[in-house]
Amino acid sequence: MNPFEFARSFASAFAAQDAEALAALIETTGTALTLTGAWAEGRAAAQDIFQAEFEGIFAQARLVTGKGSLEQLGPTTALLRQRFVVTGALAGPGEELPRFGAMLVAVLRHSRTECTALNLSFTALT
Repeated sequence: MNPFEFARSFASAFAAQDAEALAALIETTGTALTLTGAWAEGRAAAQDIFQAEFEGIFAQARLVTGKGSLEQLGPTTALLRQRFVVTGALAGPGEELPRFGAMLVAVLRHSRTECTALNLSFTALT
């Protein structure tokens, strides 16, 4: 995977509700801020948080991809910004939240064969 494919991989893993695949996008010692405001230090903690979110508020959620940008910061680092619209999030049993905008911002470290996030922040937009 390269930096240009990162947002697509993130959206695909989210759509599949695959917490393990989402966490694999983060460096082993990386950090993540999720849509619910949860903070994770390390891949394992991120996987636990993503899994809990998929069992709750995001059990039926989907992402619609919007505008994005990628800026190379150096030979092996990049800054990704990707907008999404989140649909199907749940406020409670059977109660769907209105769709809302969200922004994925990730500092990526990449090589020819892999790309992982040093930090991934996925936050709701107002």
